[in-house]
Amino acid sequence: MNGTAQTVVHGVSSAALVAGREDLAAALRWSARLGLNEGVCNHYSVELAPDRYLINPQGLHWSEVRAADVLLIDGAGQVLDGPHPLEPTAFFIHSWIHRLNPHAKAVLHTHMPYATALTLVQGGRMEWCNQNALRFFGRVAFDDTYNGLALDDAEGRRIASQLNGHDVMFMASHGVTVVGRSVAWAFDDLYYLERACMHQVLAVQAAGGRALRRVPDELCAATAAQIAGERQQSDMFMASVKRMLDRDEPGWR
Repeated sequence: MNGTAQTVVHGVSSAALVAGREDLAAALRWSARLGLNEGVCNHYSVELAPDRYLINPQGLHWSEVRAADVLLIDGAGQVLDGPHPLEPTAFFIHSWIHRLNPHAKAVLHTHMPYATALTLVQGGRMEWCNQNALRFFGRVAFDDTYNGLALDDAEGRRIASQLNGHDVMFMASHGVTVVGRSVAWAFDDLYYLERACMHQVLAVQAAGGRALRRVPDELCAATAAQIAGERQQSDMFMASVKRMLDRDEPGWR
């Protein structure tokens, strides 16, 4: 202990609150730049402490979310700190994913175009045919049931149970959810997931009915392990995003 008093806000240290809000705001704004958002919908969250989460508010486009706009909520969906309301489906999906999947500290849910396109195909699956896809080998779950909007605990819990310890979930006729131990790690995976799905969609179009080039399972696993061993890349990506936002969009923090 260095004797410095640590300010606590609703059970969360002020330092963690500031850092978490900046991470989410940066991820949201950069996702908007990449076209991964949809209107004012979809949601990113991060668990800061037991029963304490940050999440983007209802009604703001991702490109305008500032760190100060990010909500601090509890497990019951009560807004503890923040100037905006909470969107209902955000609470039901994210709260249950955090509860049932302890590894899911950050939860990113989008309807990003290419990954969502795969959820619209009957039996649609990610193909292990390119390097960006191989980072997800053994880490992907598929929810093949669509029940409309997630507006109650039952549907939120059902969706969360389908993740079942994985890091990526393709949600039939809906979108995708990516989770990770930090916003930086989950966001890096989200970025590369969309790239992998884009390459797959383009390859299918170019193939003219021919099969895609399938990488053998042993090589898939080995490559996934290699990429997992370079996780500093995820933190460096987030740091670079913040630098570019500081340069181009002062006032986002």
